[in-house]
Amino acid sequence: MPQRVATCSCRQLMLRTTEEPLRVSICHCHACQRRTGSVFGVQARFRAEAVVIRGRSTAYVRKGDTGGSGTFHFCPVCGATVYYELDSMEGLIGVPVGAFSQPAFPAPTISVFEECMHPWVRLPDDVEHME
Repeated sequence: MPQRVATCSCRQLMLRTTEEPLRVSICHCHACQRRTGSVFGVQARFRAEAVVIRGRSTAYVRKGDTGGSGTFHFCPVCGATVYYELDSMEGLIGVPVGAFSQPAFPAPTISVFEECMHPWVRLPDDVEHME
């Protein structure tokens, strides 16, 4: 199994996993746009048992567009988000794909909140579109 390491910009906060992601998705919601500073977020989900976290994080709890909440863990030194937990997805850890900084990371297979998608964004043909 491949070992993958996600880090913040200063590498103080690190996450390691030895399993393939359960899901890689693109989210176009406004909250993800604000969180990433981009027009969408791309994240991978892993079983919590397959993840080891090292370093200090600061947590921010945010209410999502659908009413649930997520706890986002970011580095208190550089501010980069390294992982998050959704109250509706117990036992899973979400990781922004950019934190892995690996061009060979598996591509997203699902796209959500497309009603917020910027009109110039083009998605791969094989991406599943979910409401």
